[in-house]
Amino acid sequence: MKIICVEEHTVDREMAKAVAPALLREAPYMGAQWGAEAPWPRGSGRPTVVSVREAEELAVDLGEGRIRAMDEHGIQMQVISCTTPAQLAPAEQAVALTRAANDRLAGAVKAYPDRLSGFAVLPWQDPRAATAELERCVGELGLKGVLIAGRPGDTFLDDLRYAPVLQKLSDLRVPLYVHPYHPLPRVQDAYYGGFSPIVSSWLSLGAWGWHNEAGVHVLRLILSGAFQRHPDLQVISGHWGEMVPFSLQRLDDTLPPKRTGLPDTITEIYRRHVWVTPSGIWGLPHFEFVRKVVGADRIIWSVDYPYLALDGTRAFIEKLPVGEEEREKMTHLNAERLFGL
Repeated sequence: MKIICVEEHTVDREMAKAVAPALLREAPYMGAQWGAEAPWPRGSGRPTVVSVREAEELAVDLGEGRIRAMDEHGIQMQVISCTTPAQLAPAEQAVALTRAANDRLAGAVKAYPDRLSGFAVLPWQDPRAATAELERCVGELGLKGVLIAGRPGDTFLDDLRYAPVLQKLSDLRVPLYVHPYHPLPRVQDAYYGGFSPIVSSWLSLGAWGWHNEAGVHVLRLILSGAFQRHPDLQVISGHWGEMVPFSLQRLDDTLPPKRTGLPDTITEIYRRHVWVTPSGIWGLPHFEFVRKVVGADRIIWSVDYPYLALDGTRAFIEKLPVGEEEREKMTHLNAERLFGL
């Protein structure tokens, strides 16, 4: 069984250093996670969330260590992305930083072309420069799309200033991975503050807050008419769709086309333009619901390595109550079709 995983990450140290001051200002609570132990031990029956310290050490490895881990767990390919929020870098450094990060990732892909592929990271501070870097990354470096970690700024990608980037994605027919990151500071304080530092930190981020934020991001793209303006735009949404699939019927009931002005229901647009990945959430009820609502033709596999270990990935896939045709679509055929692998 061939497995291609598409939400697998690296950390670019130069970019991480550049964004650190802004990240400390906007999300100081993230520091509570540094040094904390993993919440569940290996072998507990739950997906293994590793400590942040361990994950960042693993993330920088784009060579033999990563390939060895893939081999141990029967994973043939990872499509790698940088999780550093480049949009927080100083504006005057953003183009050079993202260009260098993309070059480094492309170098790793070139060294292991049968095992690694990649998403570009863009300088969202300057949409014109971001459009040019996207074209370079796809045309010259062979990267397969873009991943954005969080919002591109104080607004989301439905803001028309980012329309040139969305149009270029549509023209090139490469996907955009809408990955979560920290919520707006005023949202974090009002919604997730008031608990112990570690509880507020996780509630703001990986336990709840950033999934809600990433789901809102996708919904704003749909409701803004972005997929009508950019008809070949395709979006990937991790963590089983960041809550959205579980509310599609409610969204259709309360926001039908006569209210939204869209040509179709939100569900219909979602099924044509959004692909869903598990991001290492090995829950059978989640899978069965998304498979029924979104369909196996729109599911692509992911683990969220190295923030989650690869433990149990293959075993979960093998136990899924589906036929081999559907299993192969989800584990590699859909990814091959979307990315042209």
